[in-house]
This record gives sequence, structure tokens and C-alpha cells, in this order.
Amino acid sequence: MIENRIGRKIHQYRKDKNLTIKEFSDISGISTALVSQLERGIGNPSLSVLRLICRTLDISLSSLFFEEIDNASLIRRASELERIHNPNEKNSVYFNLTPGPVKSGVELLLMELNAHSETNEGFSQHFEEEIAYLVEGEATIVFEDEEFPLHQGDTVRILPSRKHKLRNDTARKVKVLFIKSKVNY
Repeated sequence: MIENRIGRKIHQYRKDKNLTIKEFSDISGISTALVSQLERGIGNPSLSVLRLICRTLDISLSSLFFEEIDNASLIRRASELERIHNPNEKNSVYFNLTPGPVKSGVELLLMELNAHSETNEGFSQHFEEEIAYLVEGEATIVFEDEEFPLHQGDTVRILPSRKHKLRNDTARKVKVLFIKSKVNY
């Protein structure tokens, strides 16, 4: 629960300042009973109380809400790749490459498109922006009424709501790296 996490942080910040609950209470103007309840995660502080706590401890309000993220958790190893199943696309496989324990504003995906195939029968249409980078092979980006050949190292920006698909006319598998914005425009 968020109250427990905030309480632990208040307790740690108070200890870092070498303040007893009584000393903290005298400086902040918050009762010792309330400080004790908050630190044990059983109180529900108002915004004004949280501001008093932060002012007394000389910390930002946001520091009470954000969890420290372990740097090791920000790495996704090749052996940990998450395969994404998309029932609409029978000729391609996606792997989520986005590391981290928290949600991100972007998503990094690797797609493998089989030889002589398309990503789907119709067109894909997303409400996020995408950038596709052709890592390996050659493909064609197909918009509703236009087609453009793509070669290894080429990048294409796919705007929100733009209908599209990728086609592989070669005898080799194609690898495409996608960066998808998780922000809707």
C-alpha cells in the first residue's frame, strides 16, 4: 500500500536528519501521534500535512511517492526476451525489448517477418506513433495507396492512425526494430 511506502520514507528521512519523533513533531507542528501513525503506515495524511513534512525534512513532495528503481532492473538480457503473440499476424513474431519494472512512455519491439509474407492481411492502424528501423534484410512499407522499398539501415516514421503494413518479397527473414510511443496524440 502507498501509505506504508510513504511512512517508511518519512521514517528514513527523519532518521537521516537524526531527529526523534518528538523533535520532528516540535519542528513541523505535527502531533507525535500522527507522525507515529504515518511512519507505521496506518495514517492517511492530508496534502497540507505532507507539505509540512517535506518542508521540515527539506525534501520534495514527489520524493515521497517515487520508488527508487534498482539499476539492474533496467537491463533486459537477451535470454529474457518476451515474445508477444499477435493473432492477427501469422507471418511475424514480435519480441518486447523494453526493460524495466515500471511502465515507459515508449516501447521497443523487435519483429521477425518471414520470407515471402506480409505482417497481416489488411492494414495495421495504431493510435500511437511508431518508428521502424530495418535491422536485417529488405522489405516494403505499404501505406494504403503507396509503397516504398526499405533496405537494411533504413528508418520509417509511421504517424498515428496511418494505415500500413510491411511486406517481405525476399527469400530471407527480415528483422525490424520498432519504437512505439505510448502517448496518444
